[in-house]
Amino acid sequence: MADDKNSREKQARDTDRRQRERDVAAELERGDEPEPPVEAEEFGDLESELESVEFPATGAQLIAAAGDLKVESADGSYTIEELLPATDEETFDSPVAVSVAVQRPTVAAAMKRVVEASETLPNADLRWSQRKAYEMTFKELKAIDADDDDEGIQAISDWIIERIRDKEKLPGSRAVRRQAAKFCREKGYQVRNDEWLGI
Repeated sequence: MADDKNSREKQARDTDRRQRERDVAAELERGDEPEPPVEAEEFGDLESELESVEFPATGAQLIAAAGDLKVESADGSYTIEELLPATDEETFDSPVAVSVAVQRPTVAAAMKRVVEASETLPNADLRWSQRKAYEMTFKELKAIDADDDDEGIQAISDWIIERIRDKEKLPGSRAVRRQAAKFCREKGYQVRNDEWLGI
């Protein structure tokens, strides 16, 4: 394959796709997450409804096909439209990948806001690794902030979106972790140095 811009972009897309597949597989195997995911039976007809969708599918295609489907969780009821980014840039390889994306609704809703805000940037690309780092930060905030109406998730997603709007660039994952740790400490939550937020 020639070493030109198109081949490098294809290699980058293939690398991202393979990483997404590994992440989905790891997420399915992992049972020790701090916040338990929504149980599979609570997805209702989600996976069967998605059988009519041709995969891989973008977030926009999934919302068009199944946006009004509901996911019930301890935090309330959400539609798929509230949890998946309405973008053509984010793709899902299978119904299982969609289920993994929405199994923690408060985290999914925050990521939707961030992904959609990143779409407003003309020359920025929310890489898969950076996206996963943001998501991990939200998961850690969910674990720490479980009894406070997800105030931490809301505060940090707001902070990321403000940075996107004001600085016109995506904040680095370390900056997001640092801001999350600062929020936790200001609210009286202990953050140890050996934890994800402990920087």
